[in-house]
Amino acid sequence: MLRPGELEIAQNAPPAGCSPETAQQYTRWLATHHYENFNVVSWLLPKELHQHFYNLYAYCRWADDLGDEIPDSDRALELLGWWEQELNACYDGRPSHAVFVALRETIVAKNIPKQPFADLLKAFRQDQTVKRYPNWDSVLDYCIYSANPVGRLVLYLCGYRDEPRQKLSDATCTALQLANFWQDVGRDLEKGRIYIPLDIAAQHGVSEADIVSRSFSENYAALMKDLISRTRILFDKGLPLAQQVTGKLRIDLEMFSRGGIAVLDAIEAQGYDTLNHRPAIGKTKQVMLLGRVLLDQVFPVGARHAVPAAPIGATVSSHGDGTDVTHPATRSVVPLDIETVVRLEVSQSYAACHEVARAARSNFYYAFYLLPKPKRDGLAALYAFMRLVDDVADEGNDLAVKQRGLARWRAALDEAAGGYGAFVDGSSARSLQSAPQGAAEVLPALVDTMRRFNMPARYLHDLISGAEMDLTVKTYPTFDRLKEYCYRVAGTVGLTCTHVFGFKDPRALDLAEKLGLAFQLTNIIRDVKEDAALGRIYLPDEDLARYNVSPQDFARSEATLGVRELLRFEADRAWQLYAEGAELLDLVDADSRGTLWLLVHTYNALLARIESLDFAVFGERVRLGKADKMIFIARAKFGRHTRDNVLEKRDSDWRRAGGAGSRRRAG
Repeated sequence: MLRPGELEIAQNAPPAGCSPETAQQYTRWLATHHYENFNVVSWLLPKELHQHFYNLYAYCRWADDLGDEIPDSDRALELLGWWEQELNACYDGRPSHAVFVALRETIVAKNIPKQPFADLLKAFRQDQTVKRYPNWDSVLDYCIYSANPVGRLVLYLCGYRDEPRQKLSDATCTALQLANFWQDVGRDLEKGRIYIPLDIAAQHGVSEADIVSRSFSENYAALMKDLISRTRILFDKGLPLAQQVTGKLRIDLEMFSRGGIAVLDAIEAQGYDTLNHRPAIGKTKQVMLLGRVLLDQVFPVGARHAVPAAPIGATVSSHGDGTDVTHPATRSVVPLDIETVVRLEVSQSYAACHEVARAARSNFYYAFYLLPKPKRDGLAALYAFMRLVDDVADEGNDLAVKQRGLARWRAALDEAAGGYGAFVDGSSARSLQSAPQGAAEVLPALVDTMRRFNMPARYLHDLISGAEMDLTVKTYPTFDRLKEYCYRVAGTVGLTCTHVFGFKDPRALDLAEKLGLAFQLTNIIRDVKEDAALGRIYLPDEDLARYNVSPQDFARSEATLGVRELLRFEADRAWQLYAEGAELLDLVDADSRGTLWLLVHTYNALLARIESLDFAVFGERVRLGKADKMIFIARAKFGRHTRDNVLEKRDSDWRRAGGAGSRRRAG
């Protein structure tokens, strides 16, 4: 059927009727030598599926090239008809072409129906006759045939045949196809095609002529923002699929989703001009994506997949094949009852809290994943709230602006905590829109956490008070005054976390407060030079006087003897608090002890490291190594969690015999 030299990939194809072994060698060569953004079969896929993936890829690659690489549309339609005849012969048990000889082995082994293969050919034929799409629905209808069958074929290959997984796959595949459309606007123009919905373009003041002439403008940028936003909704809908498959396949599935999202990010980063510049995902970016996916598989991000499939206000369309695709279009709205609205609001809020926590790149975010999901969601909500409040106090130089920002957070917290029932009529959600940045996203989850774990609101108000102290209080005359500050910024953290951890003995709260104070003292010791440069000296004036240390000593390039002895004195206080607070491990719920152990052990290990360096905190910031952290995580996940092993062994040589510090402490 093919003429000599008519299709490049046909040059190495074996003759018709070749052996299955020869056919599979060809499909393997084709899959591993043809360009793709992501390898067709990564090293992460189960090895026993590799050849089957090669066979599927070869079918799709040939069909795609028959449609795209043949310049004459009539000839392309003729060849696509021939390819469908070969498909029918394959299902009749009479495969001829090498691709179908190989594919027959996969079809039989995995019991794959013909429909997804036939649907792909329908899309390729449509490309020969349809060059414009009047609206969003027509583009989505095209994706049903051009993209969704690929995902369903992969699921069949891996033994998943249920409709719920197929619908999640459809959302992801449609999103990937759309991301490819927005990425390849320029390339598609060269083929005479425009996949941008013309009615949406017109809404943004962009005409078909503007697109054809590649006239980039602010209107086109707004159009791309709209299309990207719609596409992200579909990616969000499909993300749970990766957590509903087993083995290494989940990593590959998530890699494809993240790869598509990275394309959207690249479009945004280059200013949305896809008319004249095609954004690409480089090898470095692919490696970074893989690293993040691997990390997420070690510490599964359950909250991310708690995002509801259909955001409030979106519409759901039902296509003829039963496929539901969520998009902000004009089809009929599925009504939501009040309880569902509240549940979606809170679920989306927890997802937003996890995003805030992940973006902060805190090591302790991964400690959350030693907890059951409801508890790790609770810690994410607390962390997000505290992070955003802390940002208000730390960013900018205008004192009045910071104070007003913290006051707005306090008011928003009061309104959200006191008016939870207002979510029922939507008034709370509306009022939160005027709250500080991030409040509307995180407060529903925070309030849900407070209610679920019986957490007093005063802890969070006290934390805001601590942030307010940082704005005006630069020194602390006594340790009692410093303890008041440490309670507000750190003790409250221990108290709120302990409510999430779960406890029955009321002594747990006092122990949690002590651990919070120990954590904060560790931070103060480590950051003493950095804080002094910002005009803050947290160490008590009475202690500075005891060791004959002046504030100017913290501006030196190296710690003086007096400063080292002062820091030893404060470290002793912290160790005493760690020793007393370690009893909390025995008092919290068993399913929370791994996380608490990891937090306590990491902090006191940092203090032990500072001591072993003789308090050399005036140079490079003292940190724990990555290897140490990984060992700690492994011990927290698989080891015993007791007060006997939670404290790091201190350096036996840290105290110099007869040193001034020991004499003064004795006095």
